[in-house]
Amino acid sequence: MTVFLTPNLTDPSFMPFTNTKQFHHDVRAQLTQDIEVLFAYAELPSPLLDACRYVMTGSGKLVRPLLVASAFASTYSNNVKSMANGDGLEMLLENDSDYDMYRRAALAVELLHTYSLVHDDLPCMDDDELRRGQPTAHIVFEESTALLAGDVLQTLAFEVLTAEIPTFAPFDSAIASQLIAIFAPRARRMVSGQMLDLNAEASNDISQDDLEAIHRDKTGALIEAAMLMGGICAGATAPQRMALQECAQHIGLAFQVQDDILDVTTSTDTLGKPAGSDEKLDKSTYVKFMGVEKATKYAQSLFNDGRAAIIRELSSRELNSRELGSNADNDALLALIEWLWSRKK
Repeated sequence: MTVFLTPNLTDPSFMPFTNTKQFHHDVRAQLTQDIEVLFAYAELPSPLLDACRYVMTGSGKLVRPLLVASAFASTYSNNVKSMANGDGLEMLLENDSDYDMYRRAALAVELLHTYSLVHDDLPCMDDDELRRGQPTAHIVFEESTALLAGDVLQTLAFEVLTAEIPTFAPFDSAIASQLIAIFAPRARRMVSGQMLDLNAEASNDISQDDLEAIHRDKTGALIEAAMLMGGICAGATAPQRMALQECAQHIGLAFQVQDDILDVTTSTDTLGKPAGSDEKLDKSTYVKFMGVEKATKYAQSLFNDGRAAIIRELSSRELNSRELGSNADNDALLALIEWLWSRKK
């Protein structure tokens, strides 16, 4: 068995957060490199490899890996501060697998999310021809190739957490087992939510509570996984994990409300996918229930609740400095929440 021992050259303080634009650029650049390394490792045949590279290297927002990165950075930096005057700091900095486990987690959530998009776009599902500003996979490739691309991205999402991949330090088995325990049930919930969403298209008796239950699984589950996985890689404490989960539950729902609003207020060119597709498919949406103005206020309240979950952790632990963040000027996670609230696609 070959074990890759390529040294981790990244500073253990991760990519320092100085501003949102630079931090997101660094995260995206790392993910782009890691996608190519993973595909070289996987040795997929053509045209399967071509289809996978096509859907994984488009101009997506990469919200989920950014959530992993931001939760990792916020938790790591604050835990380093709390250990700076104690014996634990040296131990923390010697563990160079933390950053590479974050890289694995970021890859995993983006692989799983992209697989879900590829399958959502298929003729048997939403039958969309545009995604991330380019033709969908089944338009560019054969439908069978697009189907298999989604399949293999899903399997790679789990394989990457423990695979022996060049440029990655050997995986940490303790962290990997925690990541899988978080990731697997939320991947299942995502699929269940997709089924419930399809069922809802044929029903005229869907309440707002029903809609929220659907989206807490379809959209929210993977967002929850992303934030928890980032925190786990950084050694999040039990209270920090609780704060991350509470924040993620609000942000996941807010993100879906935003999507419903953008579907009716933004052009196809800006969205990178067909505008008005919810109405075409007669989907139940927050805009349909509330109208644009009330839905916008609801989304804002959800983002505020997500931010408050992190800030409460600050208030409750300020005596020993184990907080997750204090403001968007110096905390990656709170900055990401601000960035999500202001997004236009």
